[in-house]
This record gives sequence, structure tokens and C-alpha cells, in this order.
Amino acid sequence: MVQYYWTPNYPTGTTPYPGGTTFPTGTIQTPPAQPATPAQAREQSYIENILRLNRGKPGTFHFSFEHAVAPGGNTIAIRGVVEAAGRDHVILRELKTNHRYLFPMIYFDYAEFDEQMNYFNQTP
Repeated sequence: MVQYYWTPNYPTGTTPYPGGTTFPTGTIQTPPAQPATPAQAREQSYIENILRLNRGKPGTFHFSFEHAVAPGGNTIAIRGVVEAAGRDHVILRELKTNHRYLFPMIYFDYAEFDEQMNYFNQTP
């Protein structure tokens, strides 16, 4: 097998093949695992984590879409609460109708909450 891309952890040494061709062989060396620092152990402030911290708090959630069905219909604002949030999606429950929406995060613009938001501890 021929390696097409260089990598610093690629095996070293050579093995002869018929015709005098040699190819690298050996063991892959990996760096030792680094212990987690307090900053790495903390929750990171990605949008989905912030939305999860504020589950159940009423707010207005704004989304926009690249392709509109009707002219000027490429945005939507949902008045509701976050029920769940993942890496690439958010589930909202509309307050008036209890209708639930699943939105991909790529369409999320911003959120406005009616009360103080929960956020991560900012002390080092």
C-alpha cells in the first residue's frame, strides 16, 4: 500500500517488495495523552449548550432560510421555549399552540429571552 499524504505519525523503516521497491513500515508513534486542564473540563459556550442551559425559558427565536417559498418569506420568528438542543438542531415548543418545531441550527439567527439568561461560570 502506498501512502499518498504525508503525516508525522506515519510508520518508519522500509520493507523490500519484489523488483527492489521499498515501502515504509513500522509502528505508528502517538503522542502521550495530555491530562485535561480545568479550562478543557468546563462546558464550552457553543450555542446549543447555551440553549440547553435556558430550557423552558420563554423567548423569541429567529431563523432565516436561503430559499423562500413566497417573496419575503425566508424568515420566521417562533415565540416559545427550548425543549432540547443538539449539536446541529433545536426543538422548540410554541407557547400559544404547543406546536413543536425541529430546526437545523444552520438556519438559527438569534434568540431573545424574556428573562435573564443562564450562562457558564466565567471565573477561571
